[in-house]
Amino acid sequence: MTYETITVDVTDKIATITLNRPDRMNACSLDMAGEINDALSTLGDARCLIITGAGRGFCSGADLQARGGKSISGGEGSYIALTRHYNPMMMNLARLNIPVITAVNGAAAGVGCSIGLAGDFVIAGKSGYFLQAFVNIGLVPDGGASWMLPRMVGKARATEMMMLGEKISPEKALDWGMIYKVVEDADLMAEARALATRLANGPTLAYATMRKNILVAMENSYSEQLLAEAEGQRIAGSSEDAMEGGMAFLQKRKPEFKGR
Repeated sequence: MTYETITVDVTDKIATITLNRPDRMNACSLDMAGEINDALSTLGDARCLIITGAGRGFCSGADLQARGGKSISGGEGSYIALTRHYNPMMMNLARLNIPVITAVNGAAAGVGCSIGLAGDFVIAGKSGYFLQAFVNIGLVPDGGASWMLPRMVGKARATEMMMLGEKISPEKALDWGMIYKVVEDADLMAEARALATRLANGPTLAYATMRKNILVAMENSYSEQLLAEAEGQRIAGSSEDAMEGGMAFLQKRKPEFKGR
């Protein structure tokens, strides 16, 4: 399918969604949120997803200019935009059954920060940065940021990001445990692709169960999480990949996972 605000490529079991409004620093309009949502449900046989931005920025946040052009504006307009467009996009990204890598080039601000940090592996180029810009225009964090950040970096650092509204460099983000790796800008996509290739050749069903368990872990009690792990192991343990992994271990060879 052809989209207006993103591009989608699936090659060698790796899907790449590129936010493609470089003239607007890939600001996420309602249309872009809808197109990302649609793309997430049509990735075919992809076994790993990379999300990145075209041009010099990852995503500069929600497109306030586009939002202002709607008939409903202000706080009520923001509420409708979030509940009908941005929140479903973030939930579908969280529930995706394949690993997600975000390759952050330049600004990841506002809801773009949430999209950038939603990856299982966040790789940032040295020009990248993370910004909770909301306070600077009298708004509050959205896109799941107030759930995500305290769990990633703790209350004090999350409060710093949200209330001071200052850029977090990729080096600081790495030090805080927000991201996986910092690389030279020129190496960003090569690094993301290499990791995606490794994941795409891994046990896809097991990855899907890991993603689900990590998502619910912070809300579950210890006993609930033990049960979730047991349920996940029942699913993964019945897969062809688990059988292959066991045979490969016994035969002292590298397993060839098929994602089944």
